Amino acid sequence: MTDRIGALPDYARIALAAIRLVNGLMALFTPAALLRRLGVNPKSNSFALYALRMFGIRTILIGVGLLLPAGDVRTWSLRTAPLIHGSDTVAAFMLARRGTMPRRSGVTVVVISMTNVVLSVVALRRRA
Repeated sequence: MTDRIGALPDYARIALAAIRLVNGLMALFTPAALLRRLGVNPKSNSFALYALRMFGIRTILIGVGLLLPAGDVRTWSLRTAPLIHGSDTVAAFMLARRGTMPRRSGVTVVVISMTNVVLSVVALRRRA
């Protein structure tokens, strides 16, 4: 049981990397489809396509950093993750609150971002 609890930061790190990679790849390569899933018309919001691609590459690079062997890049990815996901959560909350996207999509984005915050904090915990 103690081994599983001790491995929890690694499980959180890998789960966070998987979420980042999936969302980042979708944002980079299929931003229009991702916008449609969020209830946003990509034809009427071409800037959102550009913004999602920027978000996508950033998200992919940080996700890859979490999967690298222990070292400086992975340490940086772990240390910056709570700040990055915290700011993503605030931005998502503001968009949802302003009604920029449909309510259900806004709630989904906020929940995903909050989940990433929790995973990033758990992943950062050091083993005793």
